Amino acid sequence: MPNKNTVWRRALRHPSFVAGGAMVLLMVLCAVLSMFWSPYPVGDIDIPNKLASPSAAHWLGTDSLGRDIGSLLLVGSQNSLLVGFIAVGIGLGVGVPLGLLASARRGWVEELIMRASDFTFAFPALLSAIMLTAIYGPGLVVSIVAIGIFNIPVFARISRGAANAVWARDFTAAARAAGQGPLAITLTHVLPNIASVLIVQATIQFAIAILAEAALSYLGLGTQPPQPSWGRMLNEAQSQMFQAPMLAVYPGAAIALAVLGLNLLGDGLRDVLDPRLARQR
Repeated sequence: MPNKNTVWRRALRHPSFVAGGAMVLLMVLCAVLSMFWSPYPVGDIDIPNKLASPSAAHWLGTDSLGRDIGSLLLVGSQNSLLVGFIAVGIGLGVGVPLGLLASARRGWVEELIMRASDFTFAFPALLSAIMLTAIYGPGLVVSIVAIGIFNIPVFARISRGAANAVWARDFTAAARAAGQGPLAITLTHVLPNIASVLIVQATIQFAIAILAEAALSYLGLGTQPPQPSWGRMLNEAQSQMFQAPMLAVYPGAAIALAVLGLNLLGDGLRDVLDPRLARQR
């Protein structure tokens, strides 16, 4: 493994990592700031000032209910980050152990886990959300669970494939010859060597989770009023597309920048953490 200081210096010289990290950091700061302060309460409705143009009072204008768009964007970032963190956490917490178990045990255990992953992978987040909504009703929790379930087979496949490559290396054979069991080898040799792959995949899945949450909220299956959501802002803006097109541009741009930032960050992390790519650069 490369030295931490070397990795950090290499990361700061990588344009994708710096640009993506700055965009993600800005999103996190907006979400944290909105927990303590926003220009206006997101629940305040001011019909006389609906569809107001950007001004000193409302930097991005107001929507069809007179709510401040800047405040809605700030608070809406909380939902995107919350869904991303928990959904990716579910994928990592369940999918990675299953993938490592499949790689370590092989045989019927591996076959059972991989076929179960294939079955789960056949149900995209949108379909899972529709089924859960029919049972429990729409809401933020439904979005988190649906996206989290979709992430489990993704991380199971990634971790199993990467772990199989590590198990074929000479140092794992030496560890087995020294008397270490599958659990000890997995924790001390396999997991540290596939950590970089999992980190990069986590950033990609985080971006997909933000897109999925926006799509579910747009369809009315995710975040419910009065809690703001970028996806629901797009839904509410579609009826005002010709009268106030910027109502759709602002949340659309927020989603695009968040996903772009995470993709750039993941691309940078892949180059920085992979020694072969680092040498090529």
